[in-house]
Amino acid sequence: MKKYKVILDIDAEDDLYEIFAAAAEDRSIDHAKALIASLQASCRTLATTPMRGHVPPELFDIGVTEFKEIHSGTHRIMYSIEARSVYVHCILDGRRDVGTLLQQRFFRRLPGQ
Repeated sequence: MKKYKVILDIDAEDDLYEIFAAAAEDRSIDHAKALIASLQASCRTLATTPMRGHVPPELFDIGVTEFKEIHSGTHRIMYSIEARSVYVHCILDGRRDVGTLLQQRFFRRLPGQ
C-alpha cells in the first residue's frame, strides 16, 4: 500500500488552535482535547487513503478541482495531493458558510492586506 506523508500547513495548524479554543470555551478542556485528537486522527488517515476525498462543491462550482476534502464530524478537512505528500490546508466548521470562509482566507493572503 502506497504511503503518503501528511503535512498540516500553517493555516490548518491555526484552524486546530481556533477549534480547540472555541471547544474549550463552549464545552470543556477535555472535550476540546478529544475533538482535536479526532481531527488529527482523521488527517492521519490521509496517509493511506487520500484519494477517497471529493472536491468541495464550493470549489467545484468555480472550476477549482485540485483540492479534496474529507469530513470529520461537523468539520471539513481540505487538502491537496502532490507526489507522495498530502498537504492539509484547512480544517473548517462545516456548519458555517465555507465559501465565505475560503474567500476571507484568500483575501487575507493578497499583497497589501
